[in-house]
Amino acid sequence: MTAAPRTIAAPPPAGQGATGQTSMVRIWVMAARVRTLPAAVAPVLVGTSLALGAGRFHALAFGAALLGAVFIQVGTNLSNDYSDARRGADSEDRLGPVRVTAGELVPPRQVLIATYATFGLAVACGAYLVAVAGPELIVVGAASILAGVLYTGGPRPYGYEGLGEVFVFLFFGVVAVAGSYFVQVQELPWQAFGCAVPVGLLASAILLVNNVRDIDTDRRAGKRTLAVRLGRERTRDLYTAMVAGAFVSAPALWALGMSPWLLLSWAAIGLAAAVVRTVRTRVDGPSLNGALARTGMLQLLFCVLLAAGILASGGVGG
Repeated sequence: MTAAPRTIAAPPPAGQGATGQTSMVRIWVMAARVRTLPAAVAPVLVGTSLALGAGRFHALAFGAALLGAVFIQVGTNLSNDYSDARRGADSEDRLGPVRVTAGELVPPRQVLIATYATFGLAVACGAYLVAVAGPELIVVGAASILAGVLYTGGPRPYGYEGLGEVFVFLFFGVVAVAGSYFVQVQELPWQAFGCAVPVGLLASAILLVNNVRDIDTDRRAGKRTLAVRLGRERTRDLYTAMVAGAFVSAPALWALGMSPWLLLSWAAIGLAAAVVRTVRTRVDGPSLNGALARTGMLQLLFCVLLAAGILASGGVGG
C-alpha cells in the first residue's frame, strides 16, 4: 500500500539556481531529522568521558565513534522515511513534520540510495574502529545497522510491534555508551553499563514522544507502536517514568560506588519538568513536535552534565 499524496508544493528543480539548491538542502535536512541527532551524540560523549576518567583518550577512535553513531542515526531515519511511505504509515493527516518520501518531495529511489550511502559511511567509520579495537566490533556494527533497517523495514518491522523503545535503549544507550568506551580503552567495566542506563532511557523517551504524537494515525495504519498498545494516558505515564528514571540513576550510581559529582546531571531537571508537563497535557502536533525537540535537547544537556560529573570525579570509580 502506498501513502496518499500530500497537498504540499513540490520544491523547485535543483537546476533552478540557488533557491532550488537551498530548498533541496532543507529537504534533506528534514529527511535526516536533525532534532533526533542528540540521541547519537550524547552516548558517545558519556562513553568518552569514562575513557578520559580512566586516563585513556583516542582522538581518532572518538571521532570515528561519533561520526559512526550519527551516520547510523541518519541512515535509520532515512530508512524509516522510505519504509513508512511504502507501507502507508505516513498519511497526510499525521501531526508530525512532512516526511520526504510520503510527501513526494524526493523520489523513493533517491531516499533509498541516500540510506545506503549513509550506512556505507557508518561502515567506513566502523572499519577503522575494528582496526584499532578488535574484530568483535564487526558484530556490534552489523547489529546496529540491521536494527536501523529493520525498525520499519523488512517483512516484520519491530517498530510496528511495539519494540522500538527497547531497541533504542539497547543500541543508543547500552551499545553506544559501552562501545564508545571500549574503542578507546578495550575494557568494559560495570560503570560503562551503569552510565548507559539514563542515556538509553532518555533516548527511548525521544521515540516515545514521537509515537504518542502519532498514536491515532499509527493505529489507523496498523502500526502497533508501544504508544498504540498502551494508549495515550499510560504512554504519558511511561514517558514520565523514563525521564524520572534517568534522574534517579545518578544517586543510584553514587550509592553503588561512583562519585556524587554525577548529581551534576540534576541541573537539567527544570527542562525535564517543563517537557514532561507538555507531554502530559498537550495533544496538538506543534506542541508535541516541540516536546520531541526539547526531549532531544534534554538528553544532550543531561549527558553533557553527566559527562562533566564523570570528568570532575577523576575516573569511573570517583
